[in-house]
Amino acid sequence: MTKLTLGSHPFLLGFDQLERLVERTAKSENGYPPFNIEQSADNAYRITLAVAGFGEDDLSITVEDRQLIVRGRQSEADDDRIFLHRGIAARQFQKAFVLADGVEVAGATTENGLLHVDLKRAKPDTIVQTIKINKG
Repeated sequence: MTKLTLGSHPFLLGFDQLERLVERTAKSENGYPPFNIEQSADNAYRITLAVAGFGEDDLSITVEDRQLIVRGRQSEADDDRIFLHRGIAARQFQKAFVLADGVEVAGATTENGLLHVDLKRAKPDTIVQTIKINKG
């Protein structure tokens, strides 16, 4: 018996890259930093990441190959400090979210140690499309 994968199913044409996207996202998943995803309107979403200690210059947001990638890297300018206890994480991170077709980044803000990334889904122009059949 052969195993049917998502990309090889006869009714799912053109979805072969979806399986690779899911695998790539699953491999990159870790728990830092913690985040929330909420639906803020019918066609709008908000991703909120806890980025306490990171300034706006320490964070970058990019969209690469239908993935929203949030990166954080703090500068180690205070190398002469001696910590007796260091419980606040200062490690770099990269968090990736796969975006569906038509979902775009509307903006990003920081507030009280939280990074908010707002997303919007563009409404499709055509819901039903009629295809003309040409004589061969």
